[in-house]
Amino acid sequence: MIFKAVGEGRPYPDHGLTTPAQWADVPPRQVRLDELVTTKRTLDLEALLADDSTFYGDLFAHVVEFKGIMYLEDGLHRAVRAALHQRAMLHARVLVLT
Repeated sequence: MIFKAVGEGRPYPDHGLTTPAQWADVPPRQVRLDELVTTKRTLDLEALLADDSTFYGDLFAHVVEFKGIMYLEDGLHRAVRAALHQRAMLHARVLVLT
């Protein structure tokens, strides 16, 4: 199994970070794919296959840790691409909500 679970929606409160500039204050670190719960059930195949998928956005996936669970908020295509390359880790910005 690639992810801990596949979810739908964000079960955590709104954190107010909406732009890459706001997320830039959250330092990136490595996270294990099998510890992530997705917040989307579907993947845009075009985003997965695009050579420039990070050209207009953040280089790192966005993860929200809430109540000890890590939710993959943005970057599902990066995570699936990492899994396809048989990597168990992903670089992500992890926002911890308490």
